Amino acid sequence: MGASDNTKGLALAVASSAFIGASFILKKIGLMRAGKCGVRAGGGGYTYLLEPLWWAGLITMLLGEVANFVAYVFAPAVLVTPLGALSIIVSSVLAHFVLKERLDKLGILGCISCIVGSVVVVIHAPHEHMPNSVEEIWDLATQPGFLTYAVTTLIILVVLVVFFERRYGQKNILIYLGICSSMGSLTVVSIKAVGVAIKLTLDGMNQLTYPHTWLFIMVAVICGISQLNYLNKALDCFELAIVSPVYYVMFTTLTIVASGIMFKDGDGQSLSSIASECCGLITILSGTILLHVAKEKESASSAVSAWPLDGGISWYISVGSDNLLRNVEDDYFAAPRNSPATP
Repeated sequence: MGASDNTKGLALAVASSAFIGASFILKKIGLMRAGKCGVRAGGGGYTYLLEPLWWAGLITMLLGEVANFVAYVFAPAVLVTPLGALSIIVSSVLAHFVLKERLDKLGILGCISCIVGSVVVVIHAPHEHMPNSVEEIWDLATQPGFLTYAVTTLIILVVLVVFFERRYGQKNILIYLGICSSMGSLTVVSIKAVGVAIKLTLDGMNQLTYPHTWLFIMVAVICGISQLNYLNKALDCFELAIVSPVYYVMFTTLTIVASGIMFKDGDGQSLSSIASECCGLITILSGTILLHVAKEKESASSAVSAWPLDGGISWYISVGSDNLLRNVEDDYFAAPRNSPATP
C-alpha cells in the first residue's frame, strides 16, 4: 500500500510540475499578445483578460495546483515538495524552444542538478502511513513535538509582522519570505489533513461531521491567503530571480521539517536513507539557484541595448550575438591636442 501510494503521489507531483511549468509559458505568450493590442499588464492594463492563451495558462496552473493538492494525500511532503523544482525545468526548457530564450550551460547544469536530486529523493522517500480518520490526524497535530513547532512558528510570525515588517520588510528579503514560508509549512500540513478527510469521505467514511476537519480547512484558508499576500509583497519589492530560489529553499525546508515532526516521515528509515534524502534535497536546491542565476544573467544582458554616459561618451551594445559591437564617441578625443594658447 505504501509503495502504491508513493507511486500515485509521485505521478501527481510530476504532472503538477508539468502543468505549472507549461502554464508560465502560456500566460507569458498571452500577455505578450495582449500587450500588442492595448495597455500592458505591467502598466495597469487588463487586455490580457481577452486573450484565450492567458486563460489557458490560468486553467493549466489550476490543474497543476489541484494535482499537487492530491499528491500530498498519497505521498509524504519530503517526496512531493522537492519535486516542485521540476516546474522550473519545464518552464525553462519550453522557454528555450517556444520563446527562444537561450538556455546557457549554467542553466543546463541547473536542470541536470534538479533531475538528479529529484531521482535521489524519490528513490529514498519514506513510505507514509495513511491515517484512518481526521481524529487520528488531530492526535498527531496535538503531540508535544508539533505543538512546540506550531507555537514557535506563531511566535516568530508575530515578531516578524509586528516588529520587523514595517521597518525592514522592503530592505531585507528574509522578512517577507520568512513570514510566507512559515505560514506555508502550516498550510501544507493543513491541506494534507483536508485531503485525507476528503479521500476518506469519498471512500464512505464521512469526516465532515468532525469539527477537526473544519478547523483544518480554516487554518489552510487563512494561512494560504496570508502566504500569498506576503509573497506578493516580496515580489513587488525584490527581483524575481532572487525571490524564487530563496523562497523555494525556505519553504521546502520548513515544510519538510513540519511534516516530518507531525507525520513522523523519518520513522523506520535508516541513517543512510535520511542522509541520501538530504543530499538529494541539497542537489535540487543548488540546481534551482543555478537556474535562476542563469535567468538573471540572461535578463540582465538582454535588457541592455543602449545607454548614455557622462563626459560625451555613448556606448552602443548589440545584444543577441556572442560578440558585442562597441562604438565609443568622446568629444575629448575629438578636440585638437596641441592647440595654441589663446592670448
